Amino acid sequence: MPPCEVSWFSALCDDDYEYLGVPDPLLRSSWAHCRDIVLQAESGGFDNILLPSGYALGIDTTAFAAAIAPLLRRMRLLMAVRIGESWPPQLARQIATIDRMLGPDAAGNGRLAINIISSDLPGQTLASGPRYARTLEGMQILRTLLDGRRLDHQDAHWQLALDPPRIATVSGRSPLFYFGGLSDDAREAAAQGCDVYLMWPDTMPAVRAIVADMRARAARHGRMLRFGYRVHVIVRETEAAARAAADRLLSRLDDRTGAAIRAQSLDSGSAGVRRQAELREGAGGEYAEDNLWTGIGRARSGCGAAIVGDPDQVLAKLQAYRAEGIEAFILSGYPHAAEADLFARHVLPRLDHAPLAPPDAA
Repeated sequence: MPPCEVSWFSALCDDDYEYLGVPDPLLRSSWAHCRDIVLQAESGGFDNILLPSGYALGIDTTAFAAAIAPLLRRMRLLMAVRIGESWPPQLARQIATIDRMLGPDAAGNGRLAINIISSDLPGQTLASGPRYARTLEGMQILRTLLDGRRLDHQDAHWQLALDPPRIATVSGRSPLFYFGGLSDDAREAAAQGCDVYLMWPDTMPAVRAIVADMRARAARHGRMLRFGYRVHVIVRETEAAARAAADRLLSRLDDRTGAAIRAQSLDSGSAGVRRQAELREGAGGEYAEDNLWTGIGRARSGCGAAIVGDPDQVLAKLQAYRAEGIEAFILSGYPHAAEADLFARHVLPRLDHAPLAPPDAA
């Protein structure tokens, strides 16, 4: 198998806890706290880090990315952008500028990747089909401009005729686009527009089926996709200790608080969120399959399960996903800096990992 990319997660969206659902002033999203998570991930050896984006929650992702870029020596950034809230030409300039601020890796490739979110503006609700059509247009516009090509785009949501931005990326090419969604509209947008299709936790048969479906959809458009997997981890010296840590994480959570946290997200009604709820309910909040614990979804709208076990078990689970075609992992745990350190010491050195290469170098 090729090396896999292993990313961590910085809690820009008010999502860091010692006890899930119990706010801790020391773990609130702030420049200093989220900066420290990123620097912990870089010192631990991670390849990349996701900077998430929420309209109402936490701090601004693009501003944070620009601020953290000069502090990093080698790690990449995976910056989330909300297409419904952006004017694509301006976003292309922001992306190119931050890519320049990060500088090249040893091979001369850029160190910025983009997590595309198919968002509405708050207060606006487009139907699924038009919203994902707009997102696909956004990806096409961004790719054209970031590849340094003149843009002549005339479609339902944007009508633009523009020269490429004067500021280009380090490589002169568009960064990789990571994108996820389970609905049929989302899958079709991904098949046509993204580079890395992201999945939330699910059982191994479901992961296998999604990979097969997305490969077939992309092939119908003359394209190939790579696959990423977003999941939490709880790794301890023994399986019993890992399960005890999982139980402790939920030990102060009540159902009303958990439901309120889930409802905060603007995507709380999406197909992906519904599937996370089905996974949790089917497992009774326990283990959907070996070492895949769904309890974390009691207080989280999106990614709602964790790989729980000792270092050998966590490694084996990741290797099983790799065998199904997963090439990129986006991991997290609570508290984020502490769990990043545990994973970096006990599992990461045993994985063959490296940043994803751009398509023409893959």
